[in-house]
Amino acid sequence: MTRLSDMRPGSRASLVEVGGERSFRRRLMELGLLPGTPLRVVRRVGIGDLLELEVRGCHLSLRCSDARLLVVRAH
Repeated sequence: MTRLSDMRPGSRASLVEVGGERSFRRRLMELGLLPGTPLRVVRRVGIGDLLELEVRGCHLSLRCSDARLLVVRAH
């Protein structure tokens, strides 16, 4: 298992655990990031230190600092 922030663009993984404050966890779960959810890292954006993800057919962007709070299992 690894942190989402450590994944390279094009990598696929399944979400194992969402860390952080309760409001943060709830917001991500409302967006569809639940344990067991498959996801793909699309790209890293240098401006704003963002990570673009594909989750359930939708594209989401997270700050890399927030992505460190997500534990994934690489495929």
